[in-house]
Amino acid sequence: MCGIVGAVSSRNIVPVLVQGLQRLEYRGYDSCGVAVHAGGLKRARTTSRVADLLVQVRNDHLEGATGIAHTRWATHGAPVVHNAHPHFSHGPGVDAEQQRPGRIAIVHNGIIENHDRLRERLQERGYAFASQTDTEVIAHLVDSHYDGDLFEALKASVKELQGAYAIAAICRDEPHRVVGARAGSPLVLGLGKEADENFLASDAMALAGVTDQIVYLEEGDLVDIQPGKYWIADRAQKPVERKVRTVLAHSGAAELGPYRHYMQKEIFEQPRAIADTLEGLEGVVPELFDGASIDGEPGAAAWRVFQDIDKVLILACGTSYYSGCTAKYWLEGIARIPTQVEIASEYRYRDSVPDPRTLVVTISQSGETADTLAALKHARSLGMTQTLTICNVATSAMVRECKLAYITRAGVEIGVASTKAFTTQLAALFLLTLALAQSKGRLGDADEARLLKEMRHLPVALQSVLALEPQIISWAEDFARKENALFLGRGLHYPIALEGALKLKEVTYIHAEAYAAGELKHGPLALVTSEMPVVTVAPNDSLLEKLKSNLQEVRARGGVLYVLADGDTRIESSEGIHVIRMPEHYGALSPLLHVVPLQLLAYHTACARGTDVDKPRNLAKSVTVE
Repeated sequence: MCGIVGAVSSRNIVPVLVQGLQRLEYRGYDSCGVAVHAGGLKRARTTSRVADLLVQVRNDHLEGATGIAHTRWATHGAPVVHNAHPHFSHGPGVDAEQQRPGRIAIVHNGIIENHDRLRERLQERGYAFASQTDTEVIAHLVDSHYDGDLFEALKASVKELQGAYAIAAICRDEPHRVVGARAGSPLVLGLGKEADENFLASDAMALAGVTDQIVYLEEGDLVDIQPGKYWIADRAQKPVERKVRTVLAHSGAAELGPYRHYMQKEIFEQPRAIADTLEGLEGVVPELFDGASIDGEPGAAAWRVFQDIDKVLILACGTSYYSGCTAKYWLEGIARIPTQVEIASEYRYRDSVPDPRTLVVTISQSGETADTLAALKHARSLGMTQTLTICNVATSAMVRECKLAYITRAGVEIGVASTKAFTTQLAALFLLTLALAQSKGRLGDADEARLLKEMRHLPVALQSVLALEPQIISWAEDFARKENALFLGRGLHYPIALEGALKLKEVTYIHAEAYAAGELKHGPLALVTSEMPVVTVAPNDSLLEKLKSNLQEVRARGGVLYVLADGDTRIESSEGIHVIRMPEHYGALSPLLHVVPLQLLAYHTACARGTDVDKPRNLAKSVTVE
């Protein structure tokens, strides 16, 4: 979600800070800012894009060798300039409304749960507040503990904080120092290529091109960086060493090439992403989940873990949750393993019945999703210690927290609405299904060979689906004039309908809902009119005839159908029925093909409506707050 960059150096570090923010723009944000030590503390903030911040920085001649920067996704307080980070402290007797530089400058990701109590106490001591944010509380709290040593002031402050945070702070009285702390939100230390500079960031990507020497701070760590040196304290505030890793982070500023938006580019990258994700696929699938750690050391033996479990629990949020819902059909239908799929943000807050013979599977594009990480820790606290993650970032917290891992190779996904990350998750989950079926002897040789062959053919099949784009564009012209839509699917295509509705909501702002088609007559049919387009996923599977009956229910009420049908379904275009034929029927792997036209429909409808496709309002790419 929010992004942090901090640096100490002997050169003007502002260009590096702003460039770091640009590389974090893919996360989503509604304001940004930078603060530097330039004789005193100076800052620039805006509710526009980072490009506008860069113009402001240049116009103000903002320069300094020590600084912090931030992109904010609003939680406490509206997205207005006075709530944008960095925040200054305003000690007793200072009028915060005058916006004069204080002694402490802070940037912060996360949520401070006890900010109200801390705010009241600090106000009683004379501290003035200029924002509605929980972050400004941290600035005043650090100032209240400051006695000449910024690191000691932060150490004292975090003892009073409840909630999640990644913090970076600078001080007017210590011009060559940045301190930081993390609990529940990621923070990394970057060791500069030059001997006199070091960096902090919420994501190694922010430091791409600046350094590839990264230290992943652990839960509860505090860090102090100065020119040419750094030190770390653990959650007990004792000095500790953390391993330096070489991380080849890729810049988020990827070239668009011939595409109008990153979302379109990423939709068309799916054949390559699937091919890369399936690289190395041979007959013995479980070994792919041994999941070497980010150091390249072997993980736990997947064969042993898989043979020791009887159930699967999938924890995920948003699009990743829908991939898990699809996988439930595969895991129970092919591997014959009872599977439960939980929304991560709900699972940790309800009473459940744990079973130590459960494989806990987390799914996350970023590997830093706060709700999913918290749900994973909750499951482990209940005694379910067999854990596996499917993730797109090998260096993420999720990978470090789980015994086993499968790293999808979608590459950097910049568009907030997930596309290639979703389909690579589905590919990985199908591999997990085959791995569990193999380990338990529930997949015959002939079926195994057939499914593996179909998986290897996926990139070619996806290319054929992408060729449907011109037909999808004609649908999008109709949808652009609508404000509501229904999506229908049955069986393992019901989650694909859910994902299609989510995509339309995310980037077009059209209200869309998805239902299992058999549920239509139990309520949603009341919404159907000629102004309510009904998108239907119609593969030629065992539920096709049932689905056709559901389509007739829509037509009988004057509804207009948009059907993605396999070629042999005998569903024809006619008045009120628009049909796009899929190139081929793909059996169990059909969801990976049927979701692509739904992605294209959302994308082209958004283009027709003129929305900000890659950065839809109110949303963030990496959701690192609860």
